[in-house]
Parts: sequence; structure tokens; C-alpha cells
Amino acid sequence: MKFSAAREALLKPLQAVIGVVERRQTMPILSNVLMIARDGQLSITATDLEVELVAEAEVETESGGEITVSGRKLLDICRALPEGVEIHVSLSGEKLSVRAGRSRFNLVTLPAAEFPVVEDIKAGQTIQVSQESLGKLIEKTHFSMAQQDVRYYLNGMLLETSGKFLRAVATDGHRLALCQAGLEESLEEQQVIVPRKGVLELQRLMSGDGDLNIELGANHIRIQLDGIRFTSKLIDGRFPEYERVIPKESSNEVKADRTVFKSALQRTAILSNEKYRGIRLVIRDSGVTLQAHNPEQEEAEEELEVEYSGEDIEIGFNVNYLLDALGAVEGDDVTLSVQDSNSSCLIRQPGNDDCTFVVMPMRL
Repeated sequence: MKFSAAREALLKPLQAVIGVVERRQTMPILSNVLMIARDGQLSITATDLEVELVAEAEVETESGGEITVSGRKLLDICRALPEGVEIHVSLSGEKLSVRAGRSRFNLVTLPAAEFPVVEDIKAGQTIQVSQESLGKLIEKTHFSMAQQDVRYYLNGMLLETSGKFLRAVATDGHRLALCQAGLEESLEEQQVIVPRKGVLELQRLMSGDGDLNIELGANHIRIQLDGIRFTSKLIDGRFPEYERVIPKESSNEVKADRTVFKSALQRTAILSNEKYRGIRLVIRDSGVTLQAHNPEQEEAEEELEVEYSGEDIEIGFNVNYLLDALGAVEGDDVTLSVQDSNSSCLIRQPGNDDCTFVVMPMRL
């Protein structure tokens, strides 16, 4: 194997795939990337056995071949070399030689045959959607995914096709985020759960331009975008029936300026309990009063002018959950709808049903 390429041509695919290369590995091969050079094309593959990324670059190949080499070390070498320099890569024996200008590096390799790759995912359904739409679905819901929950099916995001809609849903049991995007054609109903790491890696790769195809297999999801092929295992589990969690519209509805409300929450939260982050909302016709206190006997209170015509309600929430939801709502205004002091809060942009956020109350 012998090829040469400009520094930038090699750096870009390495940066694209390095996110899935774990620093501490149980298997040495997983800290390596698989490099395959053929007919002027170089493909670089990285995997952690859950998520696989393949990026391609155009290179000048003298002789083709395949080998695996430390992903981080190769990336660090490329980063450290001066801009615009030509890099010459060649394999001799079990060492990979990387030369550029007066610099020369010899890296240890492992055989390509040992590298685990996902070949065919046996796609059952292909969804065509714009990068912008998928990016929006992830952005509006990813913060509600659980982290290392024993209910493993919550440690990811549900992607659901239903008629002419693609829906993303995430919940950690305390809050829920749902967002949907319209599709060109009607699809059969299907639900898959993409693991948390796959969702965050996909979000990092989104550039926002053009269309992409989402291939859904029995155990994998595969997406091709901008010269990068993303493949992720799916979580084998049953996602909760999320529609039962979403409360019905209530006549107790607060309408507020989103930015003003968000700023008031951030100020009041300064004196909330650092562990539980609880904040009380006292909702009356005259407006909303935000209250927080902590174990040091410190207190914060702020009054807000809002539109409200309903019953008097006092209700507690984790302020971080409210702030995440308000950050994901688009537009200048936001509505918060609650049945009573023990029921979940429904947060939406007025007149827009595409995105819905639910936050469960907490006892204060």
C-alpha cells in the first residue's frame, strides 16, 4: 500500500470519524482506524462496535492495500504538520511510514482482517429527508435522552415513521421531547431506537445542506451524508407508549414572552438547590411568581407578567428541564399548559404542533 495526499485531504476524513474512537479500549483494534486505498480513493473507517463511521478522500495511489493504524496518533501527526504539505504514506512490513517534508513517522499496524466492519444492514425501509429536517429533529429532542438508565431503551432516541411524518421522541422518565417533520411520500409504520452515542455523533456530522437517505434495517440504521457513511446499531427494546405521557390541552394555560421567561428562570435558579434544581411557579391571574430556595436558607423570587386565565396553581419543576424545553421552542412566545399542581406541564410554541415538550412536576 502506497499513496500520497495533501495534508487537508487526509485531515478531513480523520476528523470526521475520530469521534467514535474511544481513548480506553478493551480491544486494541478499536483504537485503530481501517484504511483502504484503491484506485485514487482512500476510505477511513472507525468503530466502537456500536457506531461505525466511514469517510472517503481522493488520494494518489501508487499501490492499493488495506491496514489498520492508531486513529488518534495519525490525526495528531496530520494536525501537527504544516498547512498545504504533501503527505506520503507507505506500508513496509508491519510498520506504516508517514513522510511529509523533513518529518518521518513509523507507526505500528494491526491486520485489516481483524477490524470489525458492518457490511450489509439488510435495509427494510429507506426514508428520504432533508439534512435540515433531520438536524432539527435531533436538535429539538436530544437533550431529553436518558444517560446510563437501567431502562436501556431510554438511553437513545426513538425514530418513528407514521404516514407522511418522521418523528423523533426522547424521554428520561422525568421529561419528554417530541418533534416531527413532514415527508414527501407515505411510509409504513416503523419504530427504531438509535443509541445516545449514535445520536450525538450524527448531530456532530450534520452540515444542514441537501437531502439524505435513512436506511432502516432490523438491527442497524445507516445514513449517507457528505462523503461520510454513518452506521449505528439499534437498541433492542420497546420504547414506552409516549402518547400516553403527553397531557391533554388544559384551560390553565400561561402565555409568556419566551426570552423574558427564560431569563427570569435563569436568575431565580441561581439560588435553587444545586442538587435537585427545584423551582416553584405560583401561577395566578395577576402573573407568575418564580421562587427558589436552598439549604443555606437563601431565597430568590421574581414576578413575571404573563397572559393567564385559569385556576390558581402552585407547582414545582426542575429548572434545568424547563430551560432545555424553552431553549428548543422556536418563536418569541411560549405556552405552558397545566391541569393542576400534580400533573405534567405541556410546553409549546403557540400555533405550532410540530414540537411538544413535557416536564413532570417535582415536590418542593
